[in-house]
Amino acid sequence: MKRLLSCFLIAASGIVIAQEASNSYDLKVAVTRAGDRFQVNASYEAPITPCEAFAFITDYEGAKSLPGIVDSKVISRSGNKVKVARLLEERILFIPFEMRSELEYLEFPNKALLFEQLSGDTKYYKGSWRLSPEKDSAIFKYDAQVEPNSMVPSAIIDFFIKNIVHRQFESMAETVSQRRPSQKTACKL
Repeated sequence: MKRLLSCFLIAASGIVIAQEASNSYDLKVAVTRAGDRFQVNASYEAPITPCEAFAFITDYEGAKSLPGIVDSKVISRSGNKVKVARLLEERILFIPFEMRSELEYLEFPNKALLFEQLSGDTKYYKGSWRLSPEKDSAIFKYDAQVEPNSMVPSAIIDFFIKNIVHRQFESMAETVSQRRPSQKTACKL
């Protein structure tokens, strides 16, 4: 079993190297571990305005089109606070894992989105999205800390979190660039 797991991990790491080589959108993803928590930092650039970028990251229910997000519903909205219920599903070694969470978002239009888990299957999840204009595009910066609540060995969680996170941000960068025309209507000044 150990040998099979080792072969699988070695083969899967080749996928990560291939993903890094095909980095478009100036995608940068870093996942580091500090004790039981993971620090996730990511950034990417898309040829859209900060308004369009903000419309994309605040499309809470549209997030269902991204990898791993099975359901995402707005529960309540009050001023710049939005509560969202999410269901995530990922497979670790062919075993499906579901994670439910209720998140509270604080919206700062066209600039930032702060979030914190109110309840859910992880012990801790808190972070932010920051948007900054660049010549003909917007730069997305994501920073978060997450502490999983799992019985899966930490080395396996570490490996899969790093791969899942990279895939999700790559998908977001591709999706936001493809959705641009439909978001323009929300950003008329």
